[in-house]
Amino acid sequence: MSNSSFQLNFKVRDYECDMQGIVNNGVYFNYLEHARHEFLHQKGVNFAELAEAGIHLVVVRAEMDYKASLRSGDEFYVEVVPERPSKTRFAFRQTVVRVSDGKIALQALVIGTALNQRGRPYIHEQVDQVFPLPATTAS
Repeated sequence: MSNSSFQLNFKVRDYECDMQGIVNNGVYFNYLEHARHEFLHQKGVNFAELAEAGIHLVVVRAEMDYKASLRSGDEFYVEVVPERPSKTRFAFRQTVVRVSDGKIALQALVIGTALNQRGRPYIHEQVDQVFPLPATTAS
């Protein structure tokens, strides 16, 4: 895990599984979202404060590659690695890893932006500090 990455532990609950006995594909969105929110909270991004200022963080793209199934009772973690693909977008590379064998269950890329009161992209200072622009993009 790199210095800028974050890891959050989970355990699969019975009701998250489908008739095949594996985690339903849609549930992974919830795991990823919760891990992103905890990551941002840990980095000092205050959703309520931003919303009061008319700044809304939104997902504009989500890709998920399913690699292995999780079952009820499986312990796993979601690793979150922040990236900054452009001036107006930020990204989360996320990996779901089963603890028992270290197997990757899912890899995801979630891209977001922040919108101001007029619905225009606006990267607030709190977000900018978590997702700094690479030196080549900043100029």
